[in-house]
Amino acid sequence: MPVDKPPARSDRSPWNWLLLLPIVIPLLPFLFNAVEPRLFGFPLFYWLQLAFILLGVVCTTIVYRMTR
Repeated sequence: MPVDKPPARSDRSPWNWLLLLPIVIPLLPFLFNAVEPRLFGFPLFYWLQLAFILLGVVCTTIVYRMTR
């Protein structure tokens, strides 16, 4: 009785490189070196953290949809 191997899993999609953006972008210190502009009274540092979360969600969603 021949044994069928499961298909080889390929995790080498070029779309996976997009997942580096939410890791590298928050590590750039020149992005935090300001108080202005303010958004709804919040200094740049605080609302930029929320923007980084949104960037991570968008990048993860794009990679998931393109590689499934």
